[in-house]
Amino acid sequence: MGATKKTAKEQDFVPLSYTLKDIKDNIPAHLFERTTSLALWYLLRDLIVAGTFFTLGLQIDTTLKLKLVESGLPQYALDIATWACWLAYWWFQGLAFTGLWVIGHECGHGAFSANRRLCDVIGFITHSALLTPYFSWKFVHHRHHSNHASVENDEVYVPHTRKELGLPEDAEGHSLEEHFGDTPLYTIFSLVRQQLIAFPAYLMFNVSGQKRYPRWSNHFNPKAVMFTKGQGNAVIMSNLGLVGMGVLLYALCSRFGTGAVVKLYGVPWLLVTHWFIMITYLHHTDPALPHYRKGQWNFQRGAAATIDRDFLGWQGRFFLHDVAHYHVIHHFFPMMPWYHGEEATRHLRKTIGPHYHRSDAYVFQVLWYNYNFCQFVEDEGDVLFYRNRQGKSAWDIPALRAKLIHG
Repeated sequence: MGATKKTAKEQDFVPLSYTLKDIKDNIPAHLFERTTSLALWYLLRDLIVAGTFFTLGLQIDTTLKLKLVESGLPQYALDIATWACWLAYWWFQGLAFTGLWVIGHECGHGAFSANRRLCDVIGFITHSALLTPYFSWKFVHHRHHSNHASVENDEVYVPHTRKELGLPEDAEGHSLEEHFGDTPLYTIFSLVRQQLIAFPAYLMFNVSGQKRYPRWSNHFNPKAVMFTKGQGNAVIMSNLGLVGMGVLLYALCSRFGTGAVVKLYGVPWLLVTHWFIMITYLHHTDPALPHYRKGQWNFQRGAAATIDRDFLGWQGRFFLHDVAHYHVIHHFFPMMPWYHGEEATRHLRKTIGPHYHRSDAYVFQVLWYNYNFCQFVEDEGDVLFYRNRQGKSAWDIPALRAKLIHG
């Protein structure tokens, strides 16, 4: 397929034509109101939940194991029961920690409260506790929102082009598959690597970030190109927050042992990075979603180029504050509080119609499918869709798209 060739269906795609004012006028004004007391209740609830899980986790290798020994279980059954309890703890505490991270994210947008100082204090504490540089990430994340789905200017999940991957312009089908040539085992390894280290790699090395930035750009250098001169002190403060958390973790390891800290904090923290990457990857990487070059991009088109997902069902709604269930409305209006997302989405969907994207498909299945499908976009054109290893877009395979994208 040539660099500019499109299918007839792709040529039929008409970008969103509504203005941001058109969209906002169709959403009731009260849904933009932030209630600090309600936001604080969500924060308190998350802290109670995480604290409860932590208290239960403390009992696994002590009280619980003693009771299991007293029950007369054979050693293998004792080991299975103990590790099953740890797996349950890691799953739920990982979700609880991620919920606290989401609260910090909302603070960064000012969606937690109209009191900016309160937002920054709570955001700084929650993100520092989870080893995220609050102000640094907040600044760059705002740039992402301001340029979402722009091939030239977005901050993260910027698609590779055919040329960047060294693909011949006229290559398609088996010719492209020979270029990618990844075995399923290697693909699994690459996906697991993405899920576990992509977020730290992004913060430290700008992996998957804006490709125009100089080499070694990162979230810890106050003079990095992604920050303005006035943001340098806040970047340093973010670094100090991480240093403080590092000192605390070192003290806890010295006092209670590294193994205990890894079990109670380290593994749930690693799952925060997993959930964060999985959620954001699936927000912004999908065959159904367009990317735009400057000839067609505007803010509202970029905001519509994301997707809502039924992420982990009730667990995603309770623990993760609907961050995946109602993400499209968040891109249109980042300061709208998360607890109004469901109602606001109903109005948004009525307004923008087919430009609203939602999937109820099983998210782990979609993760595997999208990771294999979404390989590159073409070098030319102002409206772009991901192409797979055969050089085809979702427009070329409607049956597969209906099954795996729309559930």
